[in-house]
Amino acid sequence: MNATDVVQGPIVTEKGTLVNELGNQVVFRVHPRANKVEIRQAVETLFSVKVIKVRTHRQMGKVRRVGRHQGHRPDWKKAYITLAEGNQIDFFEGA
Repeated sequence: MNATDVVQGPIVTEKGTLVNELGNQVVFRVHPRANKVEIRQAVETLFSVKVIKVRTHRQMGKVRRVGRHQGHRPDWKKAYITLAEGNQIDFFEGA
């Protein structure tokens, strides 16, 4: 798996911006089979930052229904990345 397959994109939520401001952390949606070492290497190569810690969380897909039909959203994984002091990833550079 290469770095762009591992890191699927940032998760920009209220909680994500709060942990970014308080603890210099960034939240990413990652590949479900990626481990912490692969996630660390992918973030360091994609964004040229130093990663201190990686915490992962498996989010189970919700059951959804449309009318009589019931379906299931896929399971996914997110990673909380703690960056070293002085490193920063800014997703809104152009805004």
